[in-house]
Amino acid sequence: EVQLVESGGGVVQPGGSLRLSCAASGFTFNLYAMNWVRQAPGKGLEWVSTIGTGGGSTYYADSVKGRFTISRDNAKNTLYLQLNSLKTEDTAMYYCAKARYGALRDYDYRGQGTQVTVSS
Repeated sequence: EVQLVESGGGVVQPGGSLRLSCAASGFTFNLYAMNWVRQAPGKGLEWVSTIGTGGGSTYYADSVKGRFTISRDNAKNTLYLQLNSLKTEDTAMYYCAKARYGALRDYDYRGQGTQVTVSS
């Protein structure tokens, strides 16, 4: 059974930083690209970032490029998202999502999410 468990969210002031983690199990982690997506209050899901199987290829939404960094540790079956220079508009539930085999952004499983609130 695929399990994705996010952690690391919290309340932070504008300009602050957080590091999100996603512990993965139930599948061969290093064979799949992974994603972060988010959902702000009252809005739909928004793709944030993708990382390839080896970690060498990364992709970002324009809204987070230069501020967020995606990474993975295949030895620990863990996905990360470093959030820097946070803005109030980054407030959302953040989910990690497992890509379908051979795909990048097309995903089939998503975790329960971790809440990020950016507020002064």
